[in-house]
Amino acid sequence: MTNSANQVYPVIWHNDSVSLIDQTRLPNEYTFVEIHRSEDMALAIKTMIVRGAPAIGVAAAYGMYLGAREIITSDRTEFLNKLETVAQLLRETRPTAVNLFWAISRMLNTAHATEGSVEDIKQVLFHTAQAINAEDLQTCQAMGDHGLTVLPKTPEKLTLLTHCNAGALATAGYGTALGVVRSAWHEGRLERLFADETRPRLQGAKLTAWECVQENIPVTLITDNMAAHCMQRGLIHAVVVGADRIAANGDTANKIGTYSLAIVAKAHNIPFFVAAPFSTVDFALANGSLIPIEERHPEEIYQVGDTRLTPEGVEFYNPAFDVTPAELITAIITENGAFAPGDLAKYQLKQCVN
Repeated sequence: MTNSANQVYPVIWHNDSVSLIDQTRLPNEYTFVEIHRSEDMALAIKTMIVRGAPAIGVAAAYGMYLGAREIITSDRTEFLNKLETVAQLLRETRPTAVNLFWAISRMLNTAHATEGSVEDIKQVLFHTAQAINAEDLQTCQAMGDHGLTVLPKTPEKLTLLTHCNAGALATAGYGTALGVVRSAWHEGRLERLFADETRPRLQGAKLTAWECVQENIPVTLITDNMAAHCMQRGLIHAVVVGADRIAANGDTANKIGTYSLAIVAKAHNIPFFVAAPFSTVDFALANGSLIPIEERHPEEIYQVGDTRLTPEGVEFYNPAFDVTPAELITAIITENGAFAPGDLAKYQLKQCVN
């Protein structure tokens, strides 16, 4: 489902259910999965039919409503207890993406705070899920605008590099890192996007490249280990990536390979930006060493399609994320502006005081 500008919306409430773009089938098949139950939503998140921290948060919010709709009782206490079971089911799907937990907590807090009957609570939960969806889209567009203010002023047309997919497919629409790219393209400031292939699941090759083609954004695909060469050749003016969780000090967890990209950017004096909504900042974690890192099935490494790439007997290590230290990050771009990593906590404190 795209509009006239070919905008992509990966999570849509449609015909009393949730329609998800099946991202495991892109770019060869553009198909949708209809989700009617909370258990199906949990499976869709776990198997990465829907992925990207903000999109996972939106999907989880709808999953909470679907779970609430399945609870048959008029007793408020019983309903809230069963809703907690739904929440736990969804929490267990992806441990690193903090937006998942943020959305679930918001839905639970809304349920507990809503007065009236169980049916009243269900209706409020539905509207809250829709609000989370709409707010994320507005957040991404604001991030794109703020990103324009911190990108290098020269040259006039920039070549940017991104890793994984932090685009419309990873959000309610528009994107975080790719939202900054889109805004630069719309304002005539983008010459070309270089997209890391992003091993082992190839989100850059399959998803970021696909999104760019939909909107005629010039995109060049490279393997992850070509980034340093491209920087050495002067082909890259700035790096923009997304985030799945940001600690209070600005340390950032993102798709595996982001940390090494940040080191290489630092070595070549190239600015390195993280674009993420403020809901991705986990102020309960002092630094990145406390961020849980999801490990995925080794078949993502040893197999492509039905073809095994490695000999029997070899062992595997498949972390899905790594943590980039705050000192390697030029700025974190949010819907509230772009901040030096160390200023995130100061901004939160200022907002609390106000």
